[in-house]
Amino acid sequence: MGGRHDRESELLALRSGAAPAAHDVLSDVLHAAKLTGALFFLVDAAPPWEVGVPHAKAFAPLILPRVQHVISYHVVMHGSCWGALIGGAPVALAAGDILVFPHGDPYVMSSAPVEHTDVDVTSSMEFFRLMAAGELPFTVTEGGSGAERLHLMCGFLGCDARPFNPLLQTLPRMLHVRAACASAHDLLSRLLELTIAESRADRPGGECIRLRLSELLFVEVVRRHVAALPAEQTGWLAGLKDPSIGRALSLLHARPDQAWTLDELARAVGMSRSALAERFSLFVGQPPMQYLTQWRMQVAARLRTDGAAKVASVALQVGYSSEAAFSRTFKKVAGAAPAQWRRR
Repeated sequence: MGGRHDRESELLALRSGAAPAAHDVLSDVLHAAKLTGALFFLVDAAPPWEVGVPHAKAFAPLILPRVQHVISYHVVMHGSCWGALIGGAPVALAAGDILVFPHGDPYVMSSAPVEHTDVDVTSSMEFFRLMAAGELPFTVTEGGSGAERLHLMCGFLGCDARPFNPLLQTLPRMLHVRAACASAHDLLSRLLELTIAESRADRPGGECIRLRLSELLFVEVVRRHVAALPAEQTGWLAGLKDPSIGRALSLLHARPDQAWTLDELARAVGMSRSALAERFSLFVGQPPMQYLTQWRMQVAARLRTDGAAKVASVALQVGYSSEAAFSRTFKKVAGAAPAQWRRR
């Protein structure tokens, strides 16, 4: 955090109408939620084939034991297939398409459209156990003797969902990014090319590079999703695109330790107090000061997990001069006292 002089200078700039550099709110959330690659492999399949994946809570302890939440995604490198949430309608996937399951819901991937109400958890758990232990080849073969081949890239990411992850809360249960949305030279295409090239090369450090690339792929998919949101869309991601709400979020994230009030924030973004409260709640789903409280607790949780900072020090870094008041708020939002959170 900056010093007192820096905070006073920024506050004077806000009051005078000067616009400080915008804070990268999406990166802030991804950093605080500790997005990390967990597992990555390729599938070479021929019809007929069908793979069901249980809820991520079942296999998360096998691939990332200390992670709160697992996100899965699949990239069709060659051929076509279908994907569906359990109990949901199948979606057709073509080469270059990406399918993401942000909330860890059970789902099925298949060579033909199918609808299921359950998944064979036992066989799936054995697969994840063997893959995590390195007892399976990097390229997994599936299916029968059909002539049509499918090359599928499968990735799993870990992140924190508690105490507050506004990105997860706003993403749909199934996110489909079509290849038609990308040009041959955009970032997503280049990341896919790099990932494919690295997956085919047997070089030291390859696994680490592939997992980092999988994180970048997810971030770019989210950015593509944000860019495609319709003008009438609401939600936290849509709020990032809105000039006034995006600026309000940027200010709150840039200075979570500042003694913000609704009046001060409204003046900083050039809105009336009531207009900001109404518009912020419309997009984000809660009032600005309530959002600030939850974001402060997410920052505090990260500080408590990653370092040896004392509770009093963490409290000051997120805007609380009283350790007791901070501890009460943290327990209310996170469900555990700050000292207990780190042990968990």
